[in-house]
Amino acid sequence: MNARVMRIYHGMPPAVRSIAASVRGYKLRRLRYGSETERLVAEALERDSWTAERWRGWREERLAFLLHRAATQVPYYRALWTGRRRGEWERLENWPVLTKDAVRANGRALVAEDCDLRRMSCDHTSGTSGKPLELWLSEGTVRGWYALFEARCRRWYGVSRDDRWAILGGQLVAPASQKKPPFWVWNAGLNQLYCSVYHISPSTAGAYLEALRRYRVRYVVGYPSALDALAEAGARELGLAAAITNAEPVLPGQRERIEAAFGCPVRETYGMSEIVAAANECEQGSMHVWPEAGALETVDGELISTGLMNADMPLIRYQTGDRVVLGGEESDCACGRRLPVLAAIEGRSDDVLYTADGRRVGRLDPVFKASLPIQEAQIVQESLDRVRVLYVADAGWSRESGVELRRLIRDRMGDVEVVLEAVERVPRGANGKFRAVVCKIPAEEIAHAAR
Repeated sequence: MNARVMRIYHGMPPAVRSIAASVRGYKLRRLRYGSETERLVAEALERDSWTAERWRGWREERLAFLLHRAATQVPYYRALWTGRRRGEWERLENWPVLTKDAVRANGRALVAEDCDLRRMSCDHTSGTSGKPLELWLSEGTVRGWYALFEARCRRWYGVSRDDRWAILGGQLVAPASQKKPPFWVWNAGLNQLYCSVYHISPSTAGAYLEALRRYRVRYVVGYPSALDALAEAGARELGLAAAITNAEPVLPGQRERIEAAFGCPVRETYGMSEIVAAANECEQGSMHVWPEAGALETVDGELISTGLMNADMPLIRYQTGDRVVLGGEESDCACGRRLPVLAAIEGRSDDVLYTADGRRVGRLDPVFKASLPIQEAQIVQESLDRVRVLYVADAGWSRESGVELRRLIRDRMGDVEVVLEAVERVPRGANGKFRAVVCKIPAEEIAHAAR
């Protein structure tokens, strides 16, 4: 939303905000789910038991279609292969690695020519890099993706989209300046209680837990850091089936605290908005890969994936920026599923930021989804009341862009000093890993703020 729309929305009474969220939710439900959804879910669950050989055959057939479509109907790729033999582009290893910068710079040239953009969904994401990307998806791709989520991130855990659920997410559903609950909205269209992570603090955690009870949610989805912050408020009889984590790795100690407080298992998930790779945790603790999402490979430990679901904007040998260790092609997991596994996920370790009133801000990537003219950016917290933003400006950057960036951060962190620093390139950390957020506050200062 732009600043004017956000001001109008935040000026609404809480009940009216929930109505606005529900209107949006019903629109999303029509996009994500249709008469074919249950069939797609059943087919996905049946594929859980496929052998490695059967998956190889499926992947080879899908790749052949995808590479042919990309080389002949997608302008960006066709330019790469003009004048070269068909046999060359039929082999995946002959394709160059596709960077996030290339996707950001070429955007619609990566969409097949036979697609009508007016009939497609456009998703903006910054992922873990702080670089805004524009992604185009057909209705079929969207519904296929959400059917996979329904099968593996819900049905595996004994829940469904018909159950009431809560999400702890990065949308500003309540003004950052708001000091009293509700810090959430009820989205009737998706049976969803959307809770702002930006308002969670030791003094508000109890109100969040009471809202989960009052709205009778069956399961909760959220950043591990946010779930852990709620867990510190103590155990509640919520009757949850699962706490499903996303966007961040589950750190040592978090799982035990969350499970003890919520009285349900923690299930970790891995994925990205680009729909090129995904995995989720079974009841035995294995992270099972979704082969339908992408053909995975690693280069010097970094995950490179060819998305297999979105043939209308194919991302071929896409550089995810994450570091993983792939397991074998087929699992002998005690859960009975034969899907391959991720042996380890070493990336996505963005720091959590802290506010003077004890809140923990788990992710600030929505800031970079605001269509600001930025190539990449990093938020560095130097103290409880000061953050520095290192940014690489894109064409169109202006004084007004800086004002908007400061506003977006303050909306989430409160009254902090925001220092903007233009750089040629955001510094990389160990192993060349980009970090969108870095916290430099000493542990003892954080502990003092939490009291």
